Amino acid sequence: MATSSDEMKTKPSWRRFEDGNHVWDKLTDKIFNQDTSHKCPTYVHKTPPCQGSCPSGEDIRGWLQIVRGLEQPPAGMDRHEYAFRRSTDANPFPSMMGRVCPAPCQDGCNRNELEDFVGINAVEQFIGDTAIANGYKFDAAPADTGKRVAIIGGGPAGLAAAYNLRRKGHACTIFESNEGLGGMFRFGIPGYRVPRDKLDAEIQRILDLGQVEVKLKTRVGTDVSVEQLEKDYDAILWAIGCQSGRGLPVPGWQDTPNCVSGVAFLKAYNEGRMKFTAGKVVCVGGGDTSIDVVSVARRLGHITKTGNSDLPETVIRDGYVAHDAANAAAAEGAEVTLTSLFTRDKMTASEHEVEDANREGVTILDGVMPVEVIKDANGRATGLKVADCVMTDGRPTPVDGTERVLAADLIVSAIGQGGDLSGLEKFDNGRGLMDSDKFYQVPGKAGHFVAGDIIRPHLLTTAIGQAWIAVESIDAYINQAEHKRRPKVDVHHFNLLDKMTEAHLAPEAFKPAERGDMRGTSSANYAIHNYEDRSGAEVIPHDELFLGHFNFQPRNLRKEEVPSAEDVLGHFHERVIGLTEAEAIDEAKRCMSCGMCFECDNCVIFCPQDAVFRVDKNSRTTGRYVDTDYARCIGCHICADVCPTGYIKMGLGE
Repeated sequence: MATSSDEMKTKPSWRRFEDGNHVWDKLTDKIFNQDTSHKCPTYVHKTPPCQGSCPSGEDIRGWLQIVRGLEQPPAGMDRHEYAFRRSTDANPFPSMMGRVCPAPCQDGCNRNELEDFVGINAVEQFIGDTAIANGYKFDAAPADTGKRVAIIGGGPAGLAAAYNLRRKGHACTIFESNEGLGGMFRFGIPGYRVPRDKLDAEIQRILDLGQVEVKLKTRVGTDVSVEQLEKDYDAILWAIGCQSGRGLPVPGWQDTPNCVSGVAFLKAYNEGRMKFTAGKVVCVGGGDTSIDVVSVARRLGHITKTGNSDLPETVIRDGYVAHDAANAAAAEGAEVTLTSLFTRDKMTASEHEVEDANREGVTILDGVMPVEVIKDANGRATGLKVADCVMTDGRPTPVDGTERVLAADLIVSAIGQGGDLSGLEKFDNGRGLMDSDKFYQVPGKAGHFVAGDIIRPHLLTTAIGQAWIAVESIDAYINQAEHKRRPKVDVHHFNLLDKMTEAHLAPEAFKPAERGDMRGTSSANYAIHNYEDRSGAEVIPHDELFLGHFNFQPRNLRKEEVPSAEDVLGHFHERVIGLTEAEAIDEAKRCMSCGMCFECDNCVIFCPQDAVFRVDKNSRTTGRYVDTDYARCIGCHICADVCPTGYIKMGLGE
């Protein structure tokens, strides 16, 4: 009889064998030999690839399990708060990162081997927004250690460092050259992508830990000397980011007034000073910053009035001048073009961001390189000469005969960022950045540490992860302790002993004199038996999972309010609409819990000897759902074969 459509679950996701490959090659090698096997199951915890791909090392699998209702919170705490606390153990900005992180975790997700990755950042946004709505705060900081740390820069790295320092009891002072905290969150990303009320809430939650002094509009190296900080503080963390943009390396760019960087363009907009832009804007880039530039330009539009104070570059370059808001009411649409060296499939910007920009009316020219800035008699740019290009050994080469000029009233370079180390030249490594060792210490400068883009411009989540490790190093330094060896997989690992303690299931005290013969002690309760933690050394790949367990389940997509080219002018509503609670739970259920039991019962159901059994309800917790009776086990490895998460390994007894 044919298989019904109901049984097929709409679409098969995975097949254990290819057509024609339905028998074992060597039966005796594959089928258990009763009473002769020396291998029995043990439970092995490994790091899932989502977490292994996350630069800030979040326990993603953990908070997905909490959202779906699988891992239970301790008494007196609801699962929303528990998910928030698990998430923010690594990253204090779930609401922000759920919106803007390009989510390398999703690229690593093993569910990509089925139909599609788990929408990790969508669930993270749900956790963060729920925490703000419910007013969750961080646990109070421990007793003051009397140590004080200077943090130079109040962006993602600096704020994450302040958060982690307070969790260790150390006081800190943030020195920020801008008028507000947030760094690239506030000055580099438009408000319709990062709502300022939610950004302020997540920053305030850190400040509420107390003993976090903030000194705004204070530039170290100019307003305060490094020598003074060395006297006043026990350690210094440099988290100054990369606030200056790179210009185009083409003739005509230097000193041309209407040629500006993408960083400066976005800062002028985010500070509220730039209310409109030029009639024809050309942006060179291809990354996320360039997408923000062209999207902002389309929303702002331009005005026909041509007074010097109305020119966008006047506002961008000055830092104090601002457009008259009344003039913005007369804004008309701007012609905006984005050029990229790389073809569209290789652009570093997120694919959906590129599609959104296209929908908003941005002209995208890929595989194109800038050749020269064309200027008029007054020295202003009137166009950008470009040419088609091919990449040779990673460098663009123009194609002869393809040169043309793109008319432009404003040319924006969004090809990278650099640090501004004026007044701090002794820290400059010659590339406008600062050097770091593996512990995020500044080499040769005791007491100085560094994190974030000033090491190498990268993702916000990278800066946050570096700040965590830098704080570990600062803590060791000021306590005159040796640096702990970092694990090969350096993330915030799930700890089974901590979980059992939280669930009031901690092992009993071990007293050797009372134990007698300790052979065959798998039933004893003075240790965690039948378990091995390899999470610090191994990331579990998809081929260790039984993918046949999982049905096809499409992703719960967040809705987006992306305006059309006709509606984009003046459209500053938040673009991403978060998941509902039901959608977040359903999406979290798509997690395959790689490397950790998710209580599917396959091993219990399929064990032919009834050797695998559920732990008593009063003794169960995450990672302790099933156990094995080794007196019954014959080493047939069926339990390991049918384990969807790869948590069961046939190794005990070797």
